[in-house]
Amino acid sequence: MSLQQDIIKINGTKIFINPFLYSRKFDYKTKNWLREFGQISKSSIHENRRKFFPEINWEILSLSEKRVKDYTIELFLKTMDLIRTFHPNLNYEELLKVEEQLIYYKKIFFENWSRKYLVKQERLFLKEKRKLERADFLVNWQKWLSLQETQKLLMPIFVIIISSALVGWFAGISKNSCNPYFESFDNNQS
Repeated sequence: MSLQQDIIKINGTKIFINPFLYSRKFDYKTKNWLREFGQISKSSIHENRRKFFPEINWEILSLSEKRVKDYTIELFLKTMDLIRTFHPNLNYEELLKVEEQLIYYKKIFFENWSRKYLVKQERLFLKEKRKLERADFLVNWQKWLSLQETQKLLMPIFVIIISSALVGWFAGISKNSCNPYFESFDNNQS
């Protein structure tokens, strides 16, 4: 995508319609505000659904697609807020023109960015869930092994396993030392 689609000129003023081009002027809180979703009210997002996606029937969309579209709308609203902040001298008609250009050039970009964000969040959620399940599994085993009844039960089993391994090993060595296969093999070669 060229930078020309990210900048529009209105009355000689360059306006970035890509919100990430303003990032040098942001502080840490503003960067997080732009990147993290859920900071604009759902009512305001629902009010702007027809404005940014007039062609969509919201009743037939899946929940995941609604989330992607809602996050995209939130990104549109945040971008318009940034443009109003950095260009306070724009009047209503100029803001409408900026909004039209924003929708025309950035709708697909914002949707893809929102989709990637959701996939990343889902991956992080599953990773955290697995980590908690592993920790819970280990804690449960530690609790079970620390019980007095478990220790009383495991000690005889451990002794039986060790003694059977030693008996088997000694029986196996004594059997190999008197193995007739070795003697007959030596006799055949001479």
